[in-house]
Amino acid sequence: MTILFISSGNSGDISPIVKAQGESLKKFGVSVEYFIIQGKGVKGYSKNALRLRKHLKTKKYDVVHAHFVFSAYVATLAGAKPLVVSLMGSDTAKTGVIKIITRFLLKNVWGFTLVKSEKMKAEIGFDDLLVLPNGVNFTHFKPFNREEAIAKIGWNPQKRHVLFGSSPSRPEKNFDLAQKAFNALNLPNIELKTLENVPFEIVPYYYSAADVVLLTSHREGSPNVIKEAMACSRPIVVTPVGDVQKVIGDTAHCHIVDAETDKVAAALSEILSLPYLSTDGRQQISWLNQDEIALKLIEIYKGLQR
Repeated sequence: MTILFISSGNSGDISPIVKAQGESLKKFGVSVEYFIIQGKGVKGYSKNALRLRKHLKTKKYDVVHAHFVFSAYVATLAGAKPLVVSLMGSDTAKTGVIKIITRFLLKNVWGFTLVKSEKMKAEIGFDDLLVLPNGVNFTHFKPFNREEAIAKIGWNPQKRHVLFGSSPSRPEKNFDLAQKAFNALNLPNIELKTLENVPFEIVPYYYSAADVVLLTSHREGSPNVIKEAMACSRPIVVTPVGDVQKVIGDTAHCHIVDAETDKVAAALSEILSLPYLSTDGRQQISWLNQDEIALKLIEIYKGLQR
């Protein structure tokens, strides 16, 4: 079985989240190739449709799998069939013409549409959508010894660290709230770090070096940073977005709090009042093992070929 993954890649490579899913399929004998869309906005994406159409004429794929709504539009314009579409997060929150087009296509054109959380499914308004979160690579994302992790990434071992799980430059991640909550702590020997421009290979060391992982997003689909932090057995403070309630459940030392400075600060303070600790998060999300998600995807692909 040969699958073509389509996703944005303005950095010159496919989205790391999408690539991780593609690579997980290879373990089960699926051949996965990647088509990178370069450009921004509707106009930038539309220029890729002709390029994709030409590519599809050069090779036969069993299934084309587009990730994110604009990639799905490109695949649709290029005539890609059978087409699986993964809506990844903010896709389902779009309004106006984009929402109308998306609803029409998933009902009448796309072969199979996936969303990442029940909340996304409710936003798009179709009961027959399948909720399938991205899985976690348990081989890569695992706990490391704190001292080893800190030495690996060069943090100060004499201080404690709050890790903001994204780039401050992304408005939807709401770093402003994280900064305000951190400042409100007014505690000595604590640093606020960010997960920005960090090579994939060493991300698990960042989690393991952190006393707590913080995410204060305005909205998410199924935030990978939370699942990865859980796989690394880290304490977490997160706002109630996407499927975090289902992912975290009743895991000790993991707090879901309203997006208010005092509440975020209080949750951070509770964790930081304790010595460096680990959680049973890894055990709690065993159902999100990347291999399990890959097998479910393969069944979807096979169903479209019958």
